[in-house]
Order: sequence, then structure tokens, then C-alpha cells
Amino acid sequence: MLFVKFIVILLLVFILISLFSGLYFLVKDKGQTKRTVNALTLRIGLSVLTIVVILIAAATGVIELKQNPSYSKNAPAESSTSSSSQQSQ
Repeated sequence: MLFVKFIVILLLVFILISLFSGLYFLVKDKGQTKRTVNALTLRIGLSVLTIVVILIAAATGVIELKQNPSYSKNAPAESSTSSSSQQSQ
């Protein structure tokens, strides 16, 4: 579990490095070379790889994804009739 978290954090750091290198190449080259496109293509690839790693880790049970606490299938839905009957009393 710790290994997967380390890999995800490492991938996120590489994504940030690629993002800022793309910005640097954009400013320095003024659109004359393809270094900006290459840096942003690498960033997209790393982002997809990060999502795939998280999904595989969740599917195999290495990490547990938490469900939204406000969503519950067993909780009864509030109806407008019960609130209007309480207001009339």
C-alpha cells in the first residue's frame, strides 16, 4: 500500500515537472520548436498512467476508495409531505 502511494506521488511530481518544463519551453522558444508539445504530451501520458495505477490498485484491493458519506443507499429519502405535516402542527 505504501509502495502504491509512493508511485502515485512520484508520478504527480513528474507531472508537475513536465508542466513547468512545458511552460519554460513555451516562453523560451516562442513556439518555434516542438519541445512544448513534447512536454505536454509527456504530461498527458503521465496523467493517464497515474489514473490507471489508481484504478488497478483500487480494483485489486491494494487501496480502498472511500464512498461519499452523504450518499447512502439504506437511508430513507426525505419526502415533502412529512415536512409539510410538521409545519401545520
